[in-house]
Amino acid sequence: MNLYEWLETILFFIVLLAMVKPFGAFMARVYQGDKTFLSPVLVPCENLLYRVCGVERDEEMDWKRYAVGLLLFNLLGGVALFSILLLQHLLPLNPQKLPAFSWHLALNTATSFMSNTNWQNYAGESTTSYFTQMFGLAVQNFLSSATGMVVAIALIRGFVRKKTSAIGNFWVDLTRSTLYILLPLSLVFAIFLVSQGVIQNFSPYKTVPLVQPVTGTTTVKEVTIPMGPVASQEAIKELGTNGGGFFNANSAHPFENPTPLTNMVEIFLILLIPGALTQTFGRMAGNPRQGWALLAVMLAILIFAMGVLYWAESAGNPLVAKLGVHGINMEGKDTRFSLAGSSLFAVATTGTSCGAVNTMHDSLTPLGGLMPLSLILLSEVIFGGVGTGLYTMLAFVVIAVFIAGLMIGRTPEFLGKKIEVREMWLSMITVLTSGILVLVFSGIAMMVPSAVASMANPGTHGLSEVLYAFASMSNNNGSAFAGLNGNTVFYNLTGALCMSIGRFAPIVASLAMAGSLAGKKYVPPSLGTLPTDKAPFALWLALVILIVGALTFFPALALGPIAEQLMMIR
Repeated sequence: MNLYEWLETILFFIVLLAMVKPFGAFMARVYQGDKTFLSPVLVPCENLLYRVCGVERDEEMDWKRYAVGLLLFNLLGGVALFSILLLQHLLPLNPQKLPAFSWHLALNTATSFMSNTNWQNYAGESTTSYFTQMFGLAVQNFLSSATGMVVAIALIRGFVRKKTSAIGNFWVDLTRSTLYILLPLSLVFAIFLVSQGVIQNFSPYKTVPLVQPVTGTTTVKEVTIPMGPVASQEAIKELGTNGGGFFNANSAHPFENPTPLTNMVEIFLILLIPGALTQTFGRMAGNPRQGWALLAVMLAILIFAMGVLYWAESAGNPLVAKLGVHGINMEGKDTRFSLAGSSLFAVATTGTSCGAVNTMHDSLTPLGGLMPLSLILLSEVIFGGVGTGLYTMLAFVVIAVFIAGLMIGRTPEFLGKKIEVREMWLSMITVLTSGILVLVFSGIAMMVPSAVASMANPGTHGLSEVLYAFASMSNNNGSAFAGLNGNTVFYNLTGALCMSIGRFAPIVASLAMAGSLAGKKYVPPSLGTLPTDKAPFALWLALVILIVGALTFFPALALGPIAEQLMMIR
């Protein structure tokens, strides 16, 4: 790294670490119903929503009622978005007269945004109207993000509460997530993005003449520039770790990410809530060091992945070097952001469930591409999506505590709750569901002729593209290696299935674990209790995460990016 890149990266992490504690404490107050600086303005709005919707604010639910409410709410949102996509050509705010989606693309897209995946088998500027972007996709960006957050909070309550079946009220938690956290931050950062050059309008697309005509098989004298309400969607896209781009180029497009400053701010938005939720967990659990331990594990793996990615790309491609082009691999990267800004964005968006990109991951070197792919395959706990990262990380904590308890011959405990067989099974469902989906459907795709025909690249790289696609969909990430035609009946339908199961099976398992833990009595710590808020356990937790990932995916990675890297250097 040069001096600028070092300063940029160090300053970024300083600002992030400075913000996670106060923002985490703020979210804890919100979910505990305490007064905040927003209360004078938002409490009347909150109470009005409860009255209109018939919600009893103080009525709590057991995990089954909580799960049923969550599933029905998300199903209704998915059906509404599916309808909008099929009727797009009849709806207003469509100045380009864009047609409706095909039924299988509409199903895939509705499932994608409902599940916080934002996998896009379409190009936004040539496929979706302003109405669809605003009232369909952007609305789901808020609601799917809030859904992940409330599951994490419910699981925290499971650890904290004693001998009760209640884990909160889904409707209250959902309302507070949206009203107190997502909406205010999105408004502030949307205004900031507009100030930096991100567009926000309802204008028809602009056709402008080129300064110099481009001559090829035909002479091009003018170009069409897409318009639209971008800034309002860009803010929640990053903040909610959604990732669905208004434009096909996503955050590489200058109308979404115009400057190096907006690039770093967007990375900050991606990591802010997942990082701060660790502090929310520590505060609600009454032990802030627990939150810092989880954050340390996340940071360590994220920084390691960024370092490997940066090194691989700065080393360049020896095959290209033979042609006389030496230096770092800038294929698919934007010179506005520097290699450090591109590398940090790539690991941040795949360590979370965001999926936004400012770099084309398909253009990374094989070892470089292995880093974002591996972060997705680790169930996205580094930092993970809003809420999803924390409840998946806590499932890993349960597994780590259980294994450590077996090793020392004691009943494992975490936060005063005994970890027993039920919690272990539910944790395994949370952690392994997406991995099973990835391996099963990647194998099926290799045997279906129509799926193989969608691969633009043969051999190891083609396998990497398919593996990345199902990893992205099953883990609700949404980014892609490209080079794969995903807009086919096979990939649309299998993708929708992977996104649904990968999203809601871990959610139900986490809520069931919250209910199980909430019903347990508190066990005071003793001399034999494993301390889970210290460095040795943080190291053990990181090893468990890496070992589970390696045991699950190493054979597939060996046939894909690892084999491709060896072929490249040979």
